[in-house]
This record gives sequence, C-alpha cells and structure tokens, in this order.
Amino acid sequence: MMVLTYGDRSLLIEAETTDQAIGWTVAINEANLPGVVDVVPGARTVLVTTNGPGRTGALRAALERLTPTSGEARRDSTTVEVPVVYDGPDLDDIARLTGLSPDEVVTAHTSTPWQVAFGGFAPGFAYLIGGDPRLQVRRRDEARTKVPAGAVGLAGEFSGIYPRQSPGGWQLLGHTDLPMWDVDRDPPALLQPGTLVRFQSVS
Repeated sequence: MMVLTYGDRSLLIEAETTDQAIGWTVAINEANLPGVVDVVPGARTVLVTTNGPGRTGALRAALERLTPTSGEARRDSTTVEVPVVYDGPDLDDIARLTGLSPDEVVTAHTSTPWQVAFGGFAPGFAYLIGGDPRLQVRRRDEARTKVPAGAVGLAGEFSGIYPRQSPGGWQLLGHTDLPMWDVDRDPPALLQPGTLVRFQSVS
C-alpha cells in the first residue's frame, strides 16, 4: 500500500484493488485506533481521519503495524439478506448482454454472496462486489431521469440498491422493499463496508 498525507488530520491509503481497500477498512475499524474518527473507503482508497492536527504521525505508525483483513476472514462478517422481486425493466437486456436466460441471471445474482465495498452516490447507496463475474454489464447508454427507491441494478463489476428515487444509469433487474437508509437507525445505512449481502428471489 501507499499512505499519503491528506491535509493536517487525515491519511489516504492507496490500495491496489477494491478487495484490498475493503480489507484495510475492516482491519482499521476492528483495530479501534485511538484518535480515529472516520474511515471512508473508495474503489481503491481508504481515507482515515483523526480528531485533530498533529496525530497523523502516530496514525501512520499504527497503520504500518496492521495488515488488511483477508477475504476469507471476512466471510464470517455480518450478512444481510435482501429479498428481491426480479421484475426489472432491464432484465431481458441483461440476459442478452450476458448470454444467459432471465432465469439464469436471477440464479447468478442470488447464488453468490456480494460484499459491500464502499458507499457513495447517495446516502445509503452501497457498491457491492464479488458476485458472479458473468453479470458484469455496461451501464445503460441513456440514463433514466427517475429510478425508484429499492431498485436493484448492475453496472460493471458492481451491484447496488437505490436508496431513494433518483436519476441513474444502472441496468435494473428487480426491486426490494428493504429500506437502505433510515435516519432513526444506528447507523442509518443498512449496508456497511465489509458486510456480506445475499439476494433472495421472492414473488
């Protein structure tokens, strides 16, 4: 990894892969490092913020003593089951792009556990990785102006669930009624980095 100074309170870890970034995020959160107030993962980075200036030297030394949590160790992490009605408007297009039948797309999406890599785009939106590689499809050529809350989609290596109505260009294969964001929940986001997600097909 490479650790860069990011202002006077933060360090930015540059990882080689998304999986490695998840591993660093889980390891840092589990270590409960003194003075750390926020850990924000990205696709290839992890931003670690302290509670004041002058603490980054001690933080850097602490990070050098850590190793990222392996994917095998993370298989024992919290699992969230997400019921999905696979009635998405792009299901047939996903089948065409992958060479699978619509039923095979659903089986592929539900058979392999996904893992939360990082959040972004909107509060409660989680980028999920690690699913069946056959489901890697490009974004839609033209984004929709309104994607309903709960829509489940695919884009590139990721799957995701829209937490609220918003524009979006992901390929939509179904929807869930499970709320992704709830301000009365602690934490408000249902899906946290490192969490395993299993999709379940329901009527």
